[in-house]
Amino acid sequence: MVWRLRHISDQVFVWILSIVVGLCSGLAATALKTAVLYTNAFLLSFGTSTFVGGNFMMLIYPALGILLTILFVKYVVRGDIGHGLPSVLLAISRKKGVLPLKNTYSSLVASTLTVAFGGSVGLEAPIASTGSAIGSNIGRFFRLSTHDVKLLLGCGAAGAIAGIFKAPIAGVLFVVEVFMFDLTKTSAISLLLSSISSAAVAFFLMGPHVQFAFTVRELFELDQIPFYIILGIVCAFSSVYFLRICDKVESIFSRMKKPSYKLVAGGIALGVMIFLFPPLFGEGYSFLTDLLHGNSDSLFEHSIFHSFANESWAVLLMLFVLILLKAVATAVTMGSGGVGGTFGPSLIVGGITGYFVALCINQMGLPVQSTANFALVGMAAVMTGVMQAPFMAVLLIAEITGGYALIVPLLIASAVTFICVNPFEKHSIYARKLAQQGDLMTHDKDQSAVQLMNMRKLIETNFVPVREGQTLRDLVNAIQNSRRNVFPVLSEDGKFVGAIHLDDVRKIIFRPEFYDKHFVEEFMHPLDKGDVVCLSDPPQDVVARFQEGKDRYNLVVVDEQGRYVGMLSRANLFSAYRRFVRNVSEE
Repeated sequence: MVWRLRHISDQVFVWILSIVVGLCSGLAATALKTAVLYTNAFLLSFGTSTFVGGNFMMLIYPALGILLTILFVKYVVRGDIGHGLPSVLLAISRKKGVLPLKNTYSSLVASTLTVAFGGSVGLEAPIASTGSAIGSNIGRFFRLSTHDVKLLLGCGAAGAIAGIFKAPIAGVLFVVEVFMFDLTKTSAISLLLSSISSAAVAFFLMGPHVQFAFTVRELFELDQIPFYIILGIVCAFSSVYFLRICDKVESIFSRMKKPSYKLVAGGIALGVMIFLFPPLFGEGYSFLTDLLHGNSDSLFEHSIFHSFANESWAVLLMLFVLILLKAVATAVTMGSGGVGGTFGPSLIVGGITGYFVALCINQMGLPVQSTANFALVGMAAVMTGVMQAPFMAVLLIAEITGGYALIVPLLIASAVTFICVNPFEKHSIYARKLAQQGDLMTHDKDQSAVQLMNMRKLIETNFVPVREGQTLRDLVNAIQNSRRNVFPVLSEDGKFVGAIHLDDVRKIIFRPEFYDKHFVEEFMHPLDKGDVVCLSDPPQDVVARFQEGKDRYNLVVVDEQGRYVGMLSRANLFSAYRRFVRNVSEE
């Protein structure tokens, strides 16, 4: 450490660590994808057909995977495994970028158990969470500043996404749009170094093959713009449906108090859905890749509906059902105790939606559209709606298809979807709950400064209160023992009822003959609702109170029962605001 401080500048050292974090994230991503791939293939090699067809084992595998995940979390991790990317966002905004050491492996192993046995969730969020934990712990090990720890945390997430998809630019934009990082010169180089090194590891260990490997054969034509606008609108509906259904199903499971109830209910529901509709098994990338290559028969593989594979109406119906059920299956998997993310499922839903829209257009006798192109564009559009990350979604599809032949339709559909979804959903699926709780840092530093400051730490409690019914003598004693010029007046049960300013009694306090003749109520300013805030009030409301009254220098803080807690001063609040903006805006 001493040698490093003498010979390597902080900036260069962070760049070196960015490469190290990227290499580690790339190795973790490769290990995760490989383990799940071979485990899936091994499990699906066993099958027992029922009297109606299908694979009986698909009824059992998902519940078994969730059970193994629960046992791992309970007896190995022995604690809360966290909530994936929301916990990373919370660490960025509230915990100075600190993630527990156990997060470097817990999500990795738990998601492998869940998805390998058929849990209908994605691996991208767990591996991004793992990469973030790797970056955070490496930064803390070398005693870096809070700013640099957060940067390495972002490098880990960028490297994870880049390693999974071999898409370094998408990895960088993922951190910028989802984690709300500012793309300064220092952070840009660090994120790029991490993404490139992770992608290089993935190329070296897994070869040049890319997820959804597909070469665009049918180029975009201008007369296709209306159809891509329609696709963007349909994808907006799919996005909002996905978000709302995930919330609804997870809220149902959250009301179940015992983990065993969740396991049984989720295992049965998920097993039945996957048995009837096998494309819901695991991530679903293999069947989506088949769709991109025009092989719709994969929709019916291992299915009891296999005899309908050649019927066009059956293909459309199957696609529509999968759009509806993928969100349900994802939420059931996570709600019942499985570990995974919604990154992959949003891609799957988008691909199915795009393929479905293209087939409908072609069935209607309109100009024939490329089902593969629509599927790829749909993936970007739904990801935009679900994750509120249009540039990352567009560049991800562009990178995995090896070029920018679809850049115009990607931009059109993603923009239309974002515009349609934004009135209903202002934040990504990862940030929604944090935003509701006031714990989300955004690119708007003014808003973040107000939203993320800890107002409770700014409350001043050195104001000496007086009680209703007390005399001027008691008030004079309070003045003698106080360094402040405001004195809260409280009722017998501790509720705030008014305030006395020193100027109001300055002349009479030197007249001892009046000490026992006058009472504090005579000098009290009555309760003004504009001068009182509650502990539970959002920080934005507190700042608005100061802005409403130019002569308002202090606000009285009370609890939910109206009992006096302390005072909040304008000077302290805006000093804390300036410190926050300076800290989060430094290069």
